[in-house]
Amino acid sequence: MTQSPAVLKHQVAADRTPAEAAIVLEQVHLTLDGPAGPVNILRGVDLNVAQGSAVGLVGPSGSGKTTMLMIMAGLERISSGTVRIAGADYAKLNEDGLALFRRDNVGIVFQSFHLIPTMSALENVAVPLEFAGVKDAFARAEAQLKAVGLGHRIEHYPGQLSGGEQQRVALARAFAVQPRILLADEPTGNLDGATGQQIIDLLFELHEHHNTTLVLITHDPSLAEKCGRVVRIADGLVVSNGPASGR
Repeated sequence: MTQSPAVLKHQVAADRTPAEAAIVLEQVHLTLDGPAGPVNILRGVDLNVAQGSAVGLVGPSGSGKTTMLMIMAGLERISSGTVRIAGADYAKLNEDGLALFRRDNVGIVFQSFHLIPTMSALENVAVPLEFAGVKDAFARAEAQLKAVGLGHRIEHYPGQLSGGEQQRVALARAFAVQPRILLADEPTGNLDGATGQQIIDLLFELHEHHNTTLVLITHDPSLAEKCGRVVRIADGLVVSNGPASGR
């Protein structure tokens, strides 16, 4: 039976415990079927991230980093283990419940900007606000675009914006609903060095301003260190987890 949004919200709220960490993964396993048989993507991951903190997630390609982010976002179901995000136990939520929870609590920024090409910057940022039922969605979207330095580009379409500007729109969209959790997967991967640094500075500024818990996938060791805590993944396992070397 499909649950109503009101019931889903009540269910999510009931699963939250304020004292809990923002992100809790306990013995998370993910096994997928491959052409040659089952493939173990994650093999017992444990992770605990405090509210408002920042974590750099590093490791070689294919180690399971992006899969972990997809699980945190509720976009991938685990084979076994426990996932609690902002106090919500994902195992207790159906697909509608996960979508509702993600809409209200989780922001995602990818290497590719994933903007809707037929919508202006303003419309792209307003979309999640409208889905959330925010009455002044366009006013809020405009304010968010101004906050990322794009007040003069709100009517421009993605094809009329530079890569850095498109990622600023993506950041504005991610922060528009004031998420508890922000998941960023190589957000500067498609940008030149100078533009990428501007985006990172803006990302951390927004993270600190909103006290948003940040999980950042990166291949740049110095960027991971900026998070203050570095978690290294290899072969589907956490192999190291601790403060950045400069802390």
